[in-house]
Amino acid sequence: HSIYLSLVLLNIASISNMKSACLSLLLVSVCWALPFRQSGFMDFMMEDEPGSGSPMPPVFKPRTPTPPPVLPEGPDGHFCPFRCQCHLRLASAIKFLKECLFFFFQTLILVNNKITIIHAKAFSSLINLERLYLSKNLLKDVPANIPKSLQELRIHENQINKIKKSSFAGMANVIVMELGSNPLSSSGVDNGAFADLKRVSYIRIADTNITSIPKGLPSSLFELHLDGNKITKVTADSLKGLKNLSKLGLSHNEISVVENGSLANMPHLRELHLDNNMLTSVPSGLAEHKYIQVIYLHTNKIAAVGTEDFCPPGYNTKKAMYSGISLFSNPVPYWEVQPITFRCVFDRSAIQLGNYRKK
Repeated sequence: HSIYLSLVLLNIASISNMKSACLSLLLVSVCWALPFRQSGFMDFMMEDEPGSGSPMPPVFKPRTPTPPPVLPEGPDGHFCPFRCQCHLRLASAIKFLKECLFFFFQTLILVNNKITIIHAKAFSSLINLERLYLSKNLLKDVPANIPKSLQELRIHENQINKIKKSSFAGMANVIVMELGSNPLSSSGVDNGAFADLKRVSYIRIADTNITSIPKGLPSSLFELHLDGNKITKVTADSLKGLKNLSKLGLSHNEISVVENGSLANMPHLRELHLDNNMLTSVPSGLAEHKYIQVIYLHTNKIAAVGTEDFCPPGYNTKKAMYSGISLFSNPVPYWEVQPITFRCVFDRSAIQLGNYRKK
């Protein structure tokens, strides 16, 4: 319990002024409490009125009272009524403070510990939690019953080897998901595992053992980072439905093939990282893509670049000019590349060629 209370008190600084004031009042109530006397709501209202200490209370005009806010009730049914004075034992005081603080918690940081298991009811009181950081621990599974209010989950650098279909069930408010540096394999990611993430815009699953792009990724994605894996092929089917994707990171994989039609499934893509792979040619579809602006292809095995690999045949058909094309550390003889190849590049300084060394 002492560790649990320490964690709570360490996060007091992140609570707003209003919540800090609420906590101060609670501490005063615990330390300087009078014997408990249950009072009705109207009694509290009368105490606030002028002359409430006189023998005869003032006459009130009839009005409908507004119910007070209710703090979380504990498992044993005990709670401190709104604005009352409570005489609590130390154990009850600690329990009440935990309940009050947890009711307002929005960020919980448990990074760089040795956590192996999280109880299924560990987050039951955190009904307003928005950010949960569990990185650099020893977890083998995604914790169960994560609050539905969560918007950001960072659980990288653990020992997670399985993402079940139920792992993110009901987590429709999540926007950021970080799962990198876990011993995940493609067989360990269930089909539809990300289906409930209706609002997610950022997913990172980097530095794992997956050999293919997970299928069924949410259409809401804006950024997808799959760098540092063992992906060997980019298929059109794996990118189907990613109509909002703007940035795709596939650096440091083992990709040798990008299927025809893959880029067409990402019509609003603006940045594509395919550097440090095993490509032997420029991926097809770049010339037809209207919005892509940055393409990283350095450190591959590309031996030739054609005049229509990056730009369409006609002018004024591309909506955005290239601002970055990297082709260095490829066995392409850059002095043979025709200048017209980069006719849709904003500035020639955006093109990086040369510096290839045979291994």
